[in-house]
Amino acid sequence: MATSLTITGTGCPIPDAHRAGPGALVRYVDDAGELVTLQFDTGRSTVQQLAAADVWVPDLTAVFITHHHSDHVVGLADVVLTKWVMDRADTSAPLPVVAAAGPAADFVAGVLDGWEADIDVRAAHTGRQSRPGVDVHAFELPDHPTQVWQQGDVVVWAGQVRHEPVQNAVGYRVDTPDGSVAITGDTRVCDEVAELADGVDVLVYEAMRFSFFVGLPQHRQFVTDYHADTKLIGAQAAALGVPTLVLTHLIPSPVTEAERQLFVDEVRGAGYEGELIVADDLFTTPVGNGDLPKIEPIRSQAEDKR
Repeated sequence: MATSLTITGTGCPIPDAHRAGPGALVRYVDDAGELVTLQFDTGRSTVQQLAAADVWVPDLTAVFITHHHSDHVVGLADVVLTKWVMDRADTSAPLPVVAAAGPAADFVAGVLDGWEADIDVRAAHTGRQSRPGVDVHAFELPDHPTQVWQQGDVVVWAGQVRHEPVQNAVGYRVDTPDGSVAITGDTRVCDEVAELADGVDVLVYEAMRFSFFVGLPQHRQFVTDYHADTKLIGAQAAALGVPTLVLTHLIPSPVTEAERQLFVDEVRGAGYEGELIVADDLFTTPVGNGDLPKIEPIRSQAEDKR
């Protein structure tokens, strides 16, 4: 068996030539070779990052949305349309997309609004019978982590996080026979994240260096109201005993090694002693006892479909 995590994008709303928009990919291959491919959030350039990670977009199992902020969902229409365009067999089924009821699920339901003319002309020109679409799996915001998806041995849980004034923001946890990974989405450091991440092997945390904003004008400091400070992340991860901590959605975006080290120093200074990754795009790691999935057969299959 093999479970892996790939960070498809480590960026934030500010464009960065070296960091795609927020996203994380979890892949699980069971002993029979069956592949489950789950994408969490779809920031800008998600389709290109999936290609770089050797994912054939029509093979995506499901997408999970943490909240409706534009930087986390702007790539969803691209994913859905690309899935359809790439399906040479014309058997494309709607893409399952899981989101909390409210603004996120509403956005997902209307994600193809405005694309009708493009879809019509492509279908007419190629004689296609299928249409792109989404199968919305909306769930009510849970008081405690609740199962929202299962396929075979893979179970996904959702738990609310604290990203107010954004309502109905959630993080997700993926459990496989190999281990567990929790993905916070955007949040303050809070008890809800601790509950979601209790006992996981890998914790993916959005990270902001609040110290960077000290002394800046007030209109630059509002972002600290609803994001996670690196020092508090370090203290919480230490208390949880998380073996591996992955920082993403990095603010301010580190360019030099010295800037990257500032994230490390603040997390370490708060007491965290486990494996610490200040992630770059496409960083990949096994989860728990799993190995990295063998992607060569997947790539070969993709070549056959072109």
